[in-house]
Amino acid sequence: MTGLRIAILTHSTNPRGGVAHCLSLAEALCALGHEAVVHAPDPTGRGFFRAAACPTVTVAAKAPKTAEAAEAAEAAEAAEAAEAAGTVALVRARIEDYLRHFATPAACDFDLFHAHDGIGGNALATLKHRRLIPGFARTVHHIDSFSDPVLAEWQDRSIREARRLLCVSRTWGDWIRDDLGVEADVVGNGVDLSAYRSEPAEADAVVRARWGLGAGPVVLSVGGFEARKNTAGIVAAFARLRQRHPTAQLVVAGGASLLDHAAYRARCRAALSAAGLTVGPGAAVVETGPVPQAEMPALYRLADVLAFPSWKEGFGLCVLEAMACGTPALVSRQPPFTEYLTPADALFVDPADPDDIADAMAAALVPDTRARLRASGLTRAAAHSWRGCAERHLDAYAACARVPQEPIHA
Repeated sequence: MTGLRIAILTHSTNPRGGVAHCLSLAEALCALGHEAVVHAPDPTGRGFFRAAACPTVTVAAKAPKTAEAAEAAEAAEAAEAAEAAGTVALVRARIEDYLRHFATPAACDFDLFHAHDGIGGNALATLKHRRLIPGFARTVHHIDSFSDPVLAEWQDRSIREARRLLCVSRTWGDWIRDDLGVEADVVGNGVDLSAYRSEPAEADAVVRARWGLGAGPVVLSVGGFEARKNTAGIVAAFARLRQRHPTAQLVVAGGASLLDHAAYRARCRAALSAAGLTVGPGAAVVETGPVPQAEMPALYRLADVLAFPSWKEGFGLCVLEAMACGTPALVSRQPPFTEYLTPADALFVDPADPDDIADAMAAALVPDTRARLRASGLTRAAAHSWRGCAERHLDAYAACARVPQEPIHA
């Protein structure tokens, strides 16, 4: 296939799994001779969370229509409804950001368009109806459960209007087949083994000192305080682990999100307080917020185990990253983890059982178990390359670039 110009749209410049996927995919596509340009709304003006070896475009982003959001929130009877109203206003603003950016034929001068979320997908669907673009591909990382009908409709439209669908796991490919009656290409994920390495580095000591990490053991959770990440379950399990290991520390890293998780975070902080667990650098629980990309490998290496018993994931990119750094992982005993991992690679847990999660945390500290998981994890991570992921996109890209663009469903 001759070189293509591909516009890849993601929802944010922050360090989220889907954003990281877009940047790494684009880099691999560029290495294969294509021009893949990652776009994202950028309300802060700071650009993407890491430098990228591919072209990027930060789309000018306006503040949401706060008056409209406030009016909707005032009319809402519950806090959840008020929160949803604010989210609707924010998502609408981001869709409009994209529509302004791609308002001219010159801005749409790409061979194909590829959205990775509902924001980009809705913008591209509108551009298609305006005849500014012929159509688009859509990667479904996972499906969210929105109680707000507007958010739910936007998510459905971003999938329904796509010409070609891709998924990062078979789990969501099956969902699309069963729910929409069409097949989606499973493209998987990758890990950059030049960045995520098991060998110690100078950054390790810097990161350890910054967050006051002691003798440990150190349990790492990635994704911030978020219901989908099951942070409450991790907190409950860690409280149990502390009874066996009084010097254990829990590091909650990340948390940059388009959605508002303040209420859930408050619930988790209340649980920590009730368990007598303090939060802060050097304390029992360390909340880092977003971590610079260059420091994430060090944070993985300093951890004794990655705790990732999520309720719902597209793939779980941080699991591969942890494994590439030699860190054992515990994951939920459910897809998508059971698709690409075996009991030799990771510790499987019931995400609803804090005792089971705590037992897995403790098991990861046993030398024989730790050595087994480390060796198998390194092998498993090495089998997932971004080049392979990029190559699995090419058939879908070729189809989108050459056939008339009609939506999957009318």
